[in-house]
This record gives sequence, structure tokens and C-alpha cells, in this order.
Amino acid sequence: MPKPKSVSRHIVLTSHPSRFGPKPIPIKWGAADPMQRGPVIATLAKQTHRNVIGTHSGSYAIYRALAVASGALQSDHRADLTNTSPVAHIGPHPSWADPEKIVSLDPFGAIASEVFASYYQQGYDIRPTIAITQAHINMPELLDAVSKGRLQVDGQIMKANGDLVVTKAAIEPVWYLPGVAKRFGISEGDLRRALFEQTGGMFPELVTRSDLEVFLPPIGGLTVYIVGDLSAITDPHKPVAVRVHDECNGSDVFGSDICTCRPYLVHGIEVCVQTAQSGGVGVIVYSRKEGRALGEVTKFLVYNARKRQEGGDRADAYFTRTECVAGVQDMRFQELMPDVLHWLGITRIDRMVSMSNMKYNAITESGIEIVERVAIPEDLIPQDARVEIEAKKAAGYYTTGDILDADGLADLKGRSLEG
Repeated sequence: MPKPKSVSRHIVLTSHPSRFGPKPIPIKWGAADPMQRGPVIATLAKQTHRNVIGTHSGSYAIYRALAVASGALQSDHRADLTNTSPVAHIGPHPSWADPEKIVSLDPFGAIASEVFASYYQQGYDIRPTIAITQAHINMPELLDAVSKGRLQVDGQIMKANGDLVVTKAAIEPVWYLPGVAKRFGISEGDLRRALFEQTGGMFPELVTRSDLEVFLPPIGGLTVYIVGDLSAITDPHKPVAVRVHDECNGSDVFGSDICTCRPYLVHGIEVCVQTAQSGGVGVIVYSRKEGRALGEVTKFLVYNARKRQEGGDRADAYFTRTECVAGVQDMRFQELMPDVLHWLGITRIDRMVSMSNMKYNAITESGIEIVERVAIPEDLIPQDARVEIEAKKAAGYYTTGDILDADGLADLKGRSLEG
């Protein structure tokens, strides 16, 4: 089978703006009219069309490079978006036109092929950064909840075989750099320089193209799972439940019991189903921030350090070992997290399934009301995860239960590596 032909071997450097030729379509972040806002154009086929820094699905860019280099993918491939439009309608909401409410995703990302159709017809390679579809998900814990009477089979939301019917949206990060800088209380120049340096100079435009204000960072995005009627999200008379969950591959997928991640995720889904079945809606936000955004290698190194330290895996040293390895306890920086909730049109959360103060503070400070916080039930906490949960409670995480004192934390130990 012949390899696809290569388009060009000529390399065009884009690290400095051209003084000549057509200017790219400007992006006016926060404009309510998408045509005034302008499309996000990250094409690699026509450099003069690009009006952002970075590429779509940036965390997979190296795989695309391998596909192009090996001849499996044409470098100028243009996506055929026939029949790819969203299966459910979300927005627009007032928050879409507020440049301070949403700075880390493109609110028009799901409907780009519709609202920017005229640009498509002119040959612009504009791609969606959000995709919305419907699916059935099945987790054995949910079927167990049905057998124990906590969830009901209704035939629409919850099927008899345990299938849960959801609407789901995959969202790529799209950062409006002036807004991100303002959110963190830093200068845009300092943000650009740090991004440039910490990516090893991968994106020189960060420091040479101040005219490009939008950046598609090479990081994982997030997925939203919606249970129930989407219209209930903006109905002030219907309850909304939310679980914001940061990825934990070991627990979420493989059931590791050193943390409470999968049990808490499942409990969040259960609360969302209960809320949807009572006439409201439930929302699960699943973010790719493995190991508190420190990465899975760092997380496993910390596991080893915790279990090998003097006295074993102790609750009183839970956060200390992370900081010793990573230099910081947590890099998730939840300040950007509420953007997806604003994209959905959420203004009030009746049941927030989380014990994290960082998440709670980020959401409420962004203008969203939280009525009730829901901690993980005691009977869902794995024994080896007691170290984690008690350390978090002692550090100020939300709880309705008892908090161990210093002696109690020191006495609480997890399994050894050999256990």
C-alpha cells in the first residue's frame, strides 16, 4: 500500500508576526455573538490562518507527528464533520459572554461547525473543541445500589440491566491568556514566560506573539457526564447535583484501595442519579489531572516513600511526603475548574459531592451557590485509604464526622509495601 504523499518539506517559522500579508481573524474573547467573537483556528495547513498558539488535542500532538512521519496520516488532512454536530443542545448562557466567567475553554467549541459555517465555506480549517454525544455506562456498584434499594430502575435513566443513560461532553482546553492571568492574579507576561520556560520553549509564540491571546495547551481536557434532563440545569425550581472528580487511574479504573477516588466517584454518580430521578439533574465533571496534576510517576514515588518512611504510612505525614517529592502538595489549581460549570449554565448546586475546600472555594468565589456539601459515607472508605481521608479531614477538608488529633493521626497507619 503506497504511503500518503507529503505536502511540503518547507518549514515555516511562526514565532514572529508578519508585517505583510493578511492578518488572521481576530478573537474578541467574551463577545456574545460568535461571529464577533471569532473562531478558534489552530490549523497547521495554512499558517496565515492561525489565530491561536498550539494545536487541537495538544496532548496527542506527538502521536499525530508519528502518524505523519510514518506516512499513515496526511499532514494536510481536513476533518469531514458531516453528522458530528452535538446530539444535545447546551447554551448559549449569559456566562458565555462574560470574559471573566470562562477563560479555559471555548464556549462555542461544540457548535463551531454551525456558527462559523461561512468561514468553513471560505476554506478555513476550523475544528470543534467540544463534542457532545449520548451513551450508556455500566458500573457494578450502581447495580448493587439498585439491589439494595438506593437507586430505582425507571427504564429511562436507569435500565434494568444496570445501564445508566447519560449525555456526555468531551472538552479540550482553550486558554484565553489575559483571563487566565487575571484569574491567578499575575501579569500576562509572567504567565507567558512561565509557560514558555516550563514547556522547554515548545511554543515560542508565547513570548513573541502578544497579538495571539488564545493558547491550546498540551494537556488533557475533561469529560462531563450529565444524568437527567439538561433543561433542569437552568431551572431554579429543580435540584442540581455535582461531583467534580480529578482523574485517578489506579482507583477509578483498576480499583486500588489506597485512596477513596473510585468509591467517591461512584457515590457521586449515585447522588446524581437520585437527583435526576427526583426531577432534577446530576453532573459529573471528570478532569485529566492525574495525581493532583503531579502525574502518575510522582504519585507512585510518593506511595513508595510513604510506606517506607520511619513508622510506615502515617496519616500525620500524608501531605509531607508528597511535598518532599514534588515540591508542592497539589498542582490542580482549581481556579480554572468552575469554567465548565458556567459553560453548562449552572448558577446553583443543591448537592455538591466533594469534601475539597479548594473546589468549594473556587466554585463559590466564581459566583455559583452551593447549598449542601456531601462527604463520602464512612462505609465506602477502603481500610488502606483511612490514612488519606483522615489526613484530609485534619487538614480542613469538609466532614460531618470526628477529626483525629495529632496523636490519633500518628497512630493511624496503612499497609506496608509487602502487606
